[in-house]
Order: sequence, then C-alpha cells, then structure tokens
Amino acid sequence: MSTQTHTLSNGFRIVTEHMPGLASASIGVWVGAGARHEASDQNGIAHFLEHMAFKGTQKRSALQIAEAIEDVGGYINAYTSREVTAYYVRVLENDVPLALDVLADILLNPVFDESEIEVERGVILQEIGQALDTPDDVIFDWLQEQAYPEQPLGRTILGPSERVSAFDRNDLARFVGQHYGPEQMILSAAGAVDHDTLVRMAEEFFGHLPRRPLLVADAARFSGGEFRQGKALEQAHFALAFESPGYRDDAIYTAQVYASAIGGGMSSRLFQEIRENRGLCYTIFAQAGAYADTGMTTIYAGTSADQISDLATITVDEMKRAAGDISQAEVDRARAQMKAGLLMGLESPSNRAERLARLVQIWDRVPPLAESVALIDAITVTDVRDFAEQMAGKAPMAMALYGPVDAAPSRDALEERRAA
Repeated sequence: MSTQTHTLSNGFRIVTEHMPGLASASIGVWVGAGARHEASDQNGIAHFLEHMAFKGTQKRSALQIAEAIEDVGGYINAYTSREVTAYYVRVLENDVPLALDVLADILLNPVFDESEIEVERGVILQEIGQALDTPDDVIFDWLQEQAYPEQPLGRTILGPSERVSAFDRNDLARFVGQHYGPEQMILSAAGAVDHDTLVRMAEEFFGHLPRRPLLVADAARFSGGEFRQGKALEQAHFALAFESPGYRDDAIYTAQVYASAIGGGMSSRLFQEIRENRGLCYTIFAQAGAYADTGMTTIYAGTSADQISDLATITVDEMKRAAGDISQAEVDRARAQMKAGLLMGLESPSNRAERLARLVQIWDRVPPLAESVALIDAITVTDVRDFAEQMAGKAPMAMALYGPVDAAPSRDALEERRAA
C-alpha cells in the first residue's frame, strides 16, 4: 500500500492510499471547521451546514444528489464533530470521478434554498429532541460543558434549539466564507484510487479557490465542575472527565493504554470489579479522547438509584488502586488491544481515508504505521502508573449525573476521596 500527498498552490491538500485488490474506494473532504470554531451566536451552525450540503446545489436538487450516488450503488454521508466536518462517499472504482464531482458540487455550490432550510431546521430540532431523550447521549454534552465552561469546546455540536430556530441563509453563507477556505480542506481517499487522477481533478474543482485568513480556535481551558439533573428514569447515569493530553502530545498513547486497562473491555478493572464482582451496573467503560490542545479521559456507567453512591466511590477507589499496582500484563493487554484496533480498522477503506485525513490535519504528513506502533510499544508500566496517579489525584475533574441521582456523592465529596 502506498500513501501519497500533494498540496495545491492555494493550500488545498490531497492525501491518497491505493489498496491493491479492492474494487471500491472511500473518498471525502474533511474541513477543519467544527463546533469549537463557532462564535457563541453560531452554536450549531456547523452541523446545520452539514445537513444543508445535501439539500441542493446550483446544478443538482437534493434528490439528484442522492440519486447520483445511489444510482451507481454508492453511499454518501457526512458528520460534524467539535473540530471537523466531513463529507464522504463510498463507490466502486469507476465511479470515483463522479463521487468527487458530487462532493465538490455540494461544498462549493450550495444554494441554501429558504424552503429547504425550513425543512432541515425541523429535522435538526427533532434530532436535538431525540438527543435530549437519550440519557447516555446528553450526559456527555453536559460533561463537556462542565469540563470547558463558557468556551466553544464546551458547547454542544447540535446547538441549542433557540439558535437553530433562528439561523438563516446569510448565517450559513457567512460561516462558509469564514471557514471553508482551501487551506482548511483535505481531500482524502483510500482503496481503488489513483493519486495522480485525483490531484488533477482536485485542481479542476478546487484549484481556483482563493486563500482565506485562517481563524484559529480559542485555546481550551479544562476547568471542571458538576452538573446534576434529577429525573424519573430507570437508571442513574454517571460520568466523570479528567484533563488529559491533546492528540499532538505523545502522552496521548499512555492515556489510551490507561483508559483501556481501567475500563476498555471485559477484562478491565472497572468492568471486573463493579460489574462482575459487585453487580452494580450493566454498562461501564473508560475512554481517552483528544483535541488539538487538550483531551479528556472519561468514565461512564449506568446504575440504579440505590447503587449510584457505591458505584461512584468504588470508581474513584479503583482509579487510586491502579496508580499503585497496575501490572505489566494489563499494560501488555491494553497495548495489544490498541494495536489490533488500529490494524483491523485499516482493513476498511473508509476508516483508512478518515485516518489519513486526520493525520494530515494533525501533522501535515502521514507518519508511517510503524511509527505509531512503536509509540504504543514504548509505553511502560511506569508511564501508565504515573498517568494513573495523575488521574487519581491531580488532574482536574468534571462530573455529570442524570436520572434518580439524589443519593450520588457530590463532586467535592469525590475530590476528598481522591485526596484521601
């Protein structure tokens, strides 16, 4: 497999990887504009814009966009995160030019028809309502807000319904003008693709775009706080977040090994102690997420109203215990899980295209796979114990609770337990 990159004169970047033996390709454009790039009065507009991309261009209606891809058996979709908006297509090899034509069309020629805006506004308001009715979804938005209060990174991706209800076509066009410049776009493709052909097509479709000033997102400041909302639900939902490394920090690999060891699978400490040994929950997990300049190690569990106190305190106790006795076997297992997840994911052209785009966005290059594996293999038990000690007692902590949570300890009480 061969990875190739190219940058057009206006800063538009292309990264491809040919995967021999595949009859299909995944191709997409990743735009460095997500929820954290919004002004306060724009919260939710990056996601709204993602929806509107499929609602008609100067040469295709919404139906024609869908038909163009689905008539050849392909698949088209998009997503918005806090740092990126991605538009991507999966098609057979001969239909790659069509896929790029459609992607360029929806990115460069949207019409933002007023009637379509109203229709999609209703869809997004339903999506917001659905999220609010999904406790193990909405609790992470509240946790994010507590971790990064009054900051773009702490706001929801969907935005509040009152903002979404007010956006108009001028708002959408303004956000595009601010954030959809060529230097903020990465064309990434993997599978049955030819690099030189895609470079020529990218030059045709995107080469004319003028450079625009890059608007840098505000630096993140992890604060930590508590959000608690009582509601008559079947389960009490409990989530913690701790300040962790960003994705440009090599320590992110240590954070991921730690999260895997403490709550990444059925053999992890939290799963074994809280679910298997004590039967306090059905779901419990830990994960390490990262942004450009910060990160969050999060723990989530759902339990009953009368067991939330025990679950919360035992979680802190297990974190403290890990700082002292996490073993070589646990570190080896976590590293193996990370490497297996990385390598298995690369068998999919869609996952590979996304990884390529992400790496170019972070490093402006694609580090060799062996480099990533070496960084994982280099993590020692001492590294993980030191990180576990940071998580157990020093890292700022945020907490969110939802449901029948009257019996849950406060964040202050858990902080005292961390310090004891």
